[in-house]
Amino acid sequence: MLAVIKTGGKQYKVAPGQKIKIEKLDIPEGEVVTFDEVLLIGDDKIVDIGSPLIEGAKVLGRVIKQGRGEKLVIFKFKPKKRYKVKKGHRQYLTEVEITDIKN
Repeated sequence: MLAVIKTGGKQYKVAPGQKIKIEKLDIPEGEVVTFDEVLLIGDDKIVDIGSPLIEGAKVLGRVIKQGRGEKLVIFKFKPKKRYKVKKGHRQYLTEVEITDIKN
């Protein structure tokens, strides 16, 4: 069984037992999180596609940890103008383990 959920402005294909890193959620570690915006649910035989969402469908998960992603380096450069700017960024992330998909 798999599902496509929408959270943090992005879409993720998930299955039970899978761990995903998503945009930061203000939920403490160990708590249960419910994703209500389910776009697709499918298994070997049946695929249910929402328009745009599936009514009553939920994906349940458990927050494993809060953290930050790898550092990204932003470097701007303009030739012949002596212009160089170097910045770094680390995105806040939440790691979630998907426990159940309910239709």
